[in-house]
Amino acid sequence: MHDSVRRIIDQMERNGYITDPEIATAVYLAMELKKPLLIEGQAGVGKTEIAKVLSNMLDVDLIRLQCYEGLDVNTSLYEWNYPKQMLRIKMEEQDRRSVAEKEEEIFGEEFLLKRPLLEAITRKDRSPVLLIDEVDRADEEFEAFLLEVLSDFQVSIPEIGTIKATHKPYVILTSNRTRELSDALRRRCLFFWIDYPSFEKEVRVVKAKVPGIDDVLAEQICVFMQGVRTIRLIKIPGVAETLDWGLSLVALHRDHLDHETVRDTMAAFLKDNRDVQKMLGKRLDVLLNAASNGKAPGEAIPQVREQLAALEAS
Repeated sequence: MHDSVRRIIDQMERNGYITDPEIATAVYLAMELKKPLLIEGQAGVGKTEIAKVLSNMLDVDLIRLQCYEGLDVNTSLYEWNYPKQMLRIKMEEQDRRSVAEKEEEIFGEEFLLKRPLLEAITRKDRSPVLLIDEVDRADEEFEAFLLEVLSDFQVSIPEIGTIKATHKPYVILTSNRTRELSDALRRRCLFFWIDYPSFEKEVRVVKAKVPGIDDVLAEQICVFMQGVRTIRLIKIPGVAETLDWGLSLVALHRDHLDHETVRDTMAAFLKDNRDVQKMLGKRLDVLLNAASNGKAPGEAIPQVREQLAALEAS
């Protein structure tokens, strides 16, 4: 393993992110090459957290653009402070300067409201981390608009001209793959896919993020969740839901899983009533048996997956 990648692993874990060489390598290359890093994966697997951890590691600001359908330039890049412009025009009604001179003044930076993309590009001191979160939720038109930003780290404002970054931001894009992103966007980025974690990694995450959790309970939760993800659910729970469940169980002073505990706390990791109903009955029995029968996870997890697959097929 490259020494620089090892240092990234150490830095990320000191900031509370349990990682591995593949993720650390992607982060290192994004930092070294100053290229955007596109991270895809299921919801709740820790994509957004990477940007937060990176900003902490570098001790720089995190600028976040949350994408959604209908996101436009005014929300993401800039807009003009119209009330302030109108006030200036009113105050200067008797000003004898030409219309062109007045327009140049009121369309200056003093009247410009910077939104996340412009804010990230115009930082004068240090490169911030720019998080473009859930880019797949934005329209294709907005995705096309991003290309100039990600290619040249510059933006064009008609009234001012082209503004180029003094310090290129570190850019992290995340996607849950609700739609396919364009080849043009992908070519401008490094790429990494984050899958659901292995049992061993998930246990490490739970122990690091859930203060005071019993070791046995942490392992039971993770065996249970490894099995849950093999069931065809509407909303498959990610690591975020595992942590919510662990925190809930600690708050309730539980040290092991049983039927009553799981039924009472299922809302922490299942987000759809159809999934709750599907989990009850035989599936819950199989999951609890695997989590609490004392078998080594290497034996229990394949067995529970096989049993649940048989139930899914029946």
